[in-house]
Amino acid sequence: MAPTDPDTPSTPTPTILYEDVHCLVVVKPAGMLTQGRPREGISLEGVLRGYLAPQGPDEVYLAAVHRLDRPVSGVMIWGKTPKAARRLHEQFSGREVEKQYWAIVPGRPAPPEGLWDDWLCEEDTGLGPVVQVCLADAPRARHALTRYRVEPPGAAPEGCSWLRLWPRTGRTHQLRVQASSRGWPILGDRAYGSDRAFPVGIALHSRSLAIRHPMLRTELSFRAPVPGHWSEAGFTPPGD
Repeated sequence: MAPTDPDTPSTPTPTILYEDVHCLVVVKPAGMLTQGRPREGISLEGVLRGYLAPQGPDEVYLAAVHRLDRPVSGVMIWGKTPKAARRLHEQFSGREVEKQYWAIVPGRPAPPEGLWDDWLCEEDTGLGPVVQVCLADAPRARHALTRYRVEPPGAAPEGCSWLRLWPRTGRTHQLRVQASSRGWPILGDRAYGSDRAFPVGIALHSRSLAIRHPMLRTELSFRAPVPGHWSEAGFTPPGD
């Protein structure tokens, strides 16, 4: 699937990073739902089904074993058989997958590296889930852990910081609410307090994913390039 403009939500074209008979790894564009049938636009699942089986997209097996929020871009892996999907999902639920995200936030977080350790509660407002930090004994509280590191100045425009984030858990909106609760809402994320615009979606990108192949058990590692609109807005990716 050759991309033409992967950063435009109205005409999204996911980039394929890897494919075999068991799994499919792609770069999700910002602004696209992972799954579902949105009233406007299309979902990543729908696009991938059309890619795999143009004549019968609803007949092909394709399972999301993890998700990215609609405004988030980056690497995702999908199962193409029930057994592969189950084994991939077990790695995510068992916290065996290493994920790295990149984010842009206002200010200069301190200390420059550390661990975000929170309990999060999800509330359904009817317009979608809203997540907040809560006490450990609150109803439906779920533990959230994220290791972070602030990049040296220069990767982001003045007044902003570039973060590397390694979530150890996979809670709904985890990185977004953990950053916001500390006074560093991710740029463009109005749902969690950002008052700064971002060209497409929000400044949160699933940079890399390391996982074992569901059948061969070999180590797989993938990196998704930052969407072009990040650089156009003055955000220069740091070196890996």
